Amino acid sequence: MATDFRSIPLIDITSLVEKWNHPNMAQHEGVAEVVRQLDRACREAGFFYVKGHGIPCSLIEEIRSISRQFFHLPYEEKLKIKLYPQTGYRGYQRVGENITKGVPDMHEAIDCYREITPGMYGHLGEAMEGHNRWPSEPPNFKKLMELYLDHCTDLSRKIMRGIALALGGPVDAFEGNTAGDPFWVLRVIGYPVVSHENGEEMQNSKNSVGCEAHTDYGLLTLVNQDDDITALQVRNSNGEWISAVPIPGTFVCNIGDMLKILTNGLYESTLHRVINNSPKYRVCVAYFYEPNYDAAIEPLDICVEKTGGTKKFQGAVYGKHLVSKVLTNFIIPRGGSSGLVV
Repeated sequence: MATDFRSIPLIDITSLVEKWNHPNMAQHEGVAEVVRQLDRACREAGFFYVKGHGIPCSLIEEIRSISRQFFHLPYEEKLKIKLYPQTGYRGYQRVGENITKGVPDMHEAIDCYREITPGMYGHLGEAMEGHNRWPSEPPNFKKLMELYLDHCTDLSRKIMRGIALALGGPVDAFEGNTAGDPFWVLRVIGYPVVSHENGEEMQNSKNSVGCEAHTDYGLLTLVNQDDDITALQVRNSNGEWISAVPIPGTFVCNIGDMLKILTNGLYESTLHRVINNSPKYRVCVAYFYEPNYDAAIEPLDICVEKTGGTKKFQGAVYGKHLVSKVLTNFIIPRGGSSGLVV
């Protein structure tokens, strides 16, 4: 359960990244310290920064740069990869098409999902069947994003192993039938300027909130945000909004709803929002590490024991949970649109 935290902890996960597959990793002093810090961060804030993650800073920066290049293209060019229900809700959505709590969000985005082929999950997967819609401009966009996806999936698995140890479980507690074949979501997000340097709001800006308060759907989120714009805010137990001030070279990580269920509420999926008050266009690339698409998620026995012996949450099938959000949480204008928010 989130506390009245005043800042978001920074964790150096170098030892975990180096020893993640060692047979005696849990006994390694450096890993044990990372595990302690992960446990505290997940209990108290549900958010944390990681450094020492092993993903080259040059790639992290290049991902934001090529994303910015796409968003600066003419609108007609971006519409070439428009998102529709028929594309499995993959592709580009313009500013205001994403809705959170009935309010249009002030961001545009490309939504990508791990691809689902027809019949792969039967009826459960029908709504999400499709191939990702990668833009032809800028050149190399698809190749770079797919490389980045591989890195993020690998890193997320390592962090989840640390979280498994933090809960007192086996290192592979979140693999196998839970996330041995993890689904993933990638959102490439652009937050336009909503106010000038003199403080005047832009014309036709009905809302200054880039994304309203929400929690994420899956297990773990990795946020790659601009280094020079503070916009992501996390709510503590007192209802105060704590800024996730950018720390160059790090990822902001947070817990999703599925991990909250698995831990029986021991770890919280904390509310967060985005408000870009900067006079600059903001880019954020969010990677969501999810359970197996068809995984049946319910509280782990070890977590039920730690939280009083009673299951606090009903089970959920991840794919069904995802589809319910995609189909109901967002406006679908003529032609169709939808998306996850971060």
